[in-house]
Amino acid sequence: MNSSTIQIFVAMIIYFIIVVGVGLVYAKRSNKNSAEYYLGGRSLGPFVTAMSAEASDMSGWLLMGLPAVALVTGLAEASWTAIGLAIGTYINWLIVAKNLRIYTEKLNAYTLPDFFSKRFGDNKNIISTLAALIIIVFFIPYTASGFAACGKLFASLFGMKYITAMILSAVVIILYCTLGGFLAASTTDFIQSIIMTIALFVVLGFGEGLMHGFGNIFNNVAGMDGYLDLFKGYDVVSKTTGSYGALPVVSTLAWGLGYFGMPHILLRFMAIKDENKLKLSRRVATVWVIFSMAVAVIIGVVGYNLMLKGIVPNYGSKSEAETIIVDVAKYLSKFGFIPALTAGVILAGILASTMSTADSQLLAAASGISENIFQGTFKIKLSEKQSVWLARISVVVISVIAIFLASNPDSSVFSIVSFAWAGFGAAFGPLVLFALFWKRTTKEGAFAGMLSGGIMVFVWKFVIAKLGGVFAIYELLPAFLTSCIFIVVVSLITKKPSTEITDIYNLVKAKK
Repeated sequence: MNSSTIQIFVAMIIYFIIVVGVGLVYAKRSNKNSAEYYLGGRSLGPFVTAMSAEASDMSGWLLMGLPAVALVTGLAEASWTAIGLAIGTYINWLIVAKNLRIYTEKLNAYTLPDFFSKRFGDNKNIISTLAALIIIVFFIPYTASGFAACGKLFASLFGMKYITAMILSAVVIILYCTLGGFLAASTTDFIQSIIMTIALFVVLGFGEGLMHGFGNIFNNVAGMDGYLDLFKGYDVVSKTTGSYGALPVVSTLAWGLGYFGMPHILLRFMAIKDENKLKLSRRVATVWVIFSMAVAVIIGVVGYNLMLKGIVPNYGSKSEAETIIVDVAKYLSKFGFIPALTAGVILAGILASTMSTADSQLLAAASGISENIFQGTFKIKLSEKQSVWLARISVVVISVIAIFLASNPDSSVFSIVSFAWAGFGAAFGPLVLFALFWKRTTKEGAFAGMLSGGIMVFVWKFVIAKLGGVFAIYELLPAFLTSCIFIVVVSLITKKPSTEITDIYNLVKAKK
């Protein structure tokens, strides 16, 4: 290693020590019971709630996937995706957060599957079992995408083998997750959101300086027909102008629908100490999301300019372009001691963005296995201490499977995340909304909605979308609508919910 690489390495090791240290700090508290381990005893403050929710949401996609899309295809797809997510973020905090916090406390539910079962009076735990299985099916590849992002980072930076780099990163995530549970994950997510923000603005400022101003940056791409056009797009590899009409725009905006069904985000709503502080959390979260995604998209444009100047490699695909921020950091590290340490912070930001999502996903998937399947479905009685240890073992098992799935270094972080996002958005999103806002929803309707939404994601992605034309849209939109239809139709043709269920619904509404 040369001196600049060593300085970067030192900065990242310090980061690793901090996050594992947080896990150790919260290890004793999280040992008390599974409620503490999975939801932190509903003790989060408004700022930690806001920033941990958004950091766990954005993942390596923010610092790797989104800039790569903008770099390779221009502003259209990246911008409409960001706009959809910004709108979804705000609406989710506005209409879901407080209702879900009040409802889950009333029902004493501290996982999303547990809330579904108790909300609809499902004493046989059929709904919670299906929900837990959906979480496991979609979170494992989602977590794998995070491990893959870390692997690409270390492999590119230190010349390590991809597999070795990916496993090393996974081990660190597993350590602080298994030790400290939800509080450790939320606290580290808060720290990681700060590091991610610093990384984004440093890269943007450095790139702008290298190109001598944003005027030059945008002038250099202005002649590429469609690159800056929100309704066209431009493929820099094939050098062809695209077309981004109304259907692709609506399809891409549908990313925002996914927020209503993301377990790792919804858990933050459930965990805040004071639901009246959620308005502050909403403002903080929305502002951060808008600024961070805007910067990430602009970094993609800057990255194309740097590619033309030979400062970063000549990327031949979105997957290759996902290392743009890594390559900028490597270039920055050549300018001396302070720039090298700054590059280390930038790269720690990529680790932060990835780890902040992977830890939350691991906890949500582990809760599905230990709480909802082992103890809920199979009625295996465990002590509080045994339940926590089962949760930790579940985290390790899920991580091992995710590591296996992440073994392909050519996988695209953006593609994997988009599919998993669609899965959760379609299976859980409609049900969360109907559970909170339609008293007539039945447990049969809930089951049908979850199942149909989850299945339609696969059917549309791998069968219908291949027909092309109007069918070549993001699978979340048709799957979300399918789930809504099934919930409404099945609920109307089945027996009305019992008075006990509707009375609790009315009490929650009255409290709000």
